[in-house]
Amino acid sequence: MEDNRLIHIDGASVAYDSTVALQDVTLTIYDHDFLGVIGPNGGGKTTLVKLILGIMQPQQGSVSYYDTEGLPTQNIPIGYLPQYTTFDFRFPITVEEVVMAGMLAGKSMTYRFTAADRQRTQEVLQLLELDTLARRPIGELSGGQRQRVLMARALATQPRLLVLDEPSTYIDRNSENHMYSLLKSLNEQCAIVLVSHDMGAVIQTVRNIACVNGTVHYHPATEPADHWFEHEIGCPLELVAHGHVPHRVLSEH
Repeated sequence: MEDNRLIHIDGASVAYDSTVALQDVTLTIYDHDFLGVIGPNGGGKTTLVKLILGIMQPQQGSVSYYDTEGLPTQNIPIGYLPQYTTFDFRFPITVEEVVMAGMLAGKSMTYRFTAADRQRTQEVLQLLELDTLARRPIGELSGGQRQRVLMARALATQPRLLVLDEPSTYIDRNSENHMYSLLKSLNEQCAIVLVSHDMGAVIQTVRNIACVNGTVHYHPATEPADHWFEHEIGCPLELVAHGHVPHRVLSEH
């Protein structure tokens, strides 16, 4: 790939006590990449995300980050959208306040938002078509609107990489289609890593795929080997897509 690399994971292995979560993982994420991460529950997707975010270090191997000149650096700006269920929407906070909270990472408890912070908040709200909802409590929004708010929070710091963990959970099909369309547009501004169980939608959206099940199998151009699903997951799976609606066909198993 001609683009500069952002993150390179080289021979990384992670174990929790005596249980190996990932073994000998090598993966590169490039500038403006759009990587889909798929695999079975317990296969190591969450551990891979932790390695990418830098909140976990491998027991073996390394994780390296690169600046805009392609030189090694300690970290890069990353926006993270966690699973939908990790946010308490009953908390009395407005859309605007949720987005601004994305700028507090690494700041002291006494940090005061600047004029530039407020300007960036308005830019992101407009980008995601949320500006008319800025003063609304987040608990009053629909599932699709809430997901866009959390995405706006992740984008507030102008990340070079946006990591989304199961972003389509608990939103309807129309909101999901709108979200995937939005991600394609956002990919012009930053690289995206999309973790999802919805393989049909992922394959129609991303450029490359990392199949995770104890290790990582990288498939450029979203073409997983035909035998991967059956060999790694024990599930003979075919993916069929036509028109704008992803379909899945499962053989008996």
